[in-house]
Amino acid sequence: MRIHKFIYTIVLSICIALSCDAKIVLPGIFADHMVLQQQADVWIWGTAKISAAVSLTTSWNGKTYTFKTDQKGIFKTKVSTPKAGGPFNIVINDGEKLTLNDVLIGEVWVCSGQSNMEMALRGNSSPILNAAQIILNADNDKLRLYNVAKAVSLTPVADSKSAWLPSNSESARNFSALAYQFGDILQKKLKVPVGIIVSSVGGTMIESWMDAESLKPFPEVKLPMGADAEKPTAKMPTTLYNGMIAPIAGLNIKGFVWLQGESNRHEPELYAKLLPVLIKQWRSAWGMGDLPFYIVQIAPFGSSDVTRSGTKIREAQLNTSNEVANSGLIVAMDVGMENDIHYMDKTTLALRTAYWALGKTYDIKGINFRSPAYKSMKIEGNKAILTFGNGNYLTSYRKPITQMEIAGEDQKFYPAQAVILANKITVSNETVKNPVAVRYAFKDWAVAEIFNNDGLPASSFRTDNW
Repeated sequence: MRIHKFIYTIVLSICIALSCDAKIVLPGIFADHMVLQQQADVWIWGTAKISAAVSLTTSWNGKTYTFKTDQKGIFKTKVSTPKAGGPFNIVINDGEKLTLNDVLIGEVWVCSGQSNMEMALRGNSSPILNAAQIILNADNDKLRLYNVAKAVSLTPVADSKSAWLPSNSESARNFSALAYQFGDILQKKLKVPVGIIVSSVGGTMIESWMDAESLKPFPEVKLPMGADAEKPTAKMPTTLYNGMIAPIAGLNIKGFVWLQGESNRHEPELYAKLLPVLIKQWRSAWGMGDLPFYIVQIAPFGSSDVTRSGTKIREAQLNTSNEVANSGLIVAMDVGMENDIHYMDKTTLALRTAYWALGKTYDIKGINFRSPAYKSMKIEGNKAILTFGNGNYLTSYRKPITQMEIAGEDQKFYPAQAVILANKITVSNETVKNPVAVRYAFKDWAVAEIFNNDGLPASSFRTDNW
């Protein structure tokens, strides 16, 4: 299986880096305060003495696993975890003991992307909404945080050299605002330990987060070669996958949260092709089937309405969520800021991401996690009647809908009147006698106007492909 080979490659690089001395060495992801996925056969890997008998004992059941390292000192083994609980310890012994303390069993999620995922609660050039209050209330020993250290590489890196930290005001302050709040909501709702792993770098393109093999079918993506290969950066293809995803790939998790796309606005058509491939590649690297993959939509920003590059990224994310199994879209139409790509409101998106995880992944009844979505269009005279799914009723909160446009066969769009009735919207403009297409908020900067009764906004969309 690919996962076995991948883990072996990573562990071998650890071994080479440390010259395979006798000390037991584990990647940073296996450490004090970590969270292991509950009720799973989880992989644990590392290095010890060459060709040595090794034991691993788990305190939650007193079970001892025995195995041998290979001729390079590498080991990898599976350990069965119970229902959520802890703290526990794990003792690994090859003649010298290594003990992992304060280990919790619960739910583990990986959150990745660029700056809007990376932005810590403390803020930077832009503040985070309600940060002081969130930080004040951050003490929660059942929530554990892991920030993958920034690293770039043209080959897979063995270890992230980071640490698991219990949530408190200090650790939360320096952790992703969105990911922290997502984890906090999960922990309080599920009432089990939760581990959140963040791997993110601002200003990066999707190509940086993919491996070379998955990028080979795309000649427009230039893999680092020559002088570029001598000085890899975070803006080069493959470098962040190798440096910041490879070290954690294979760790048993529940799912992924992805917030990225702003830096690909110049090539939305390429992004539309790459995003499904990234999902497939990551799932393959983890080797755990179609793990949930939740896409946080990029928020409206700027005013590039000629190319509509930003809204085309949103469209690509919407289409991917509809086409890729066990994925979902967190719509961000109502959190954007026209003049700041780093919107302050990470709480709303953390909540909506949690709705997806709780309602879909954990199957908690009564949680509506899907935004209203355009399904079909019917033409009646000079009117286009749009039908929406994911909720019986639509609302504009009694405000006029101003961002609908309608076009005839001349493909020229005009501002349209829009009237909501239940799950349908009737769109018209007296200038357009024979409509053929409708667009909603299909601009880089737009403000959400259409919601379902649960308060979830509809994404921007178009019925045409012009």
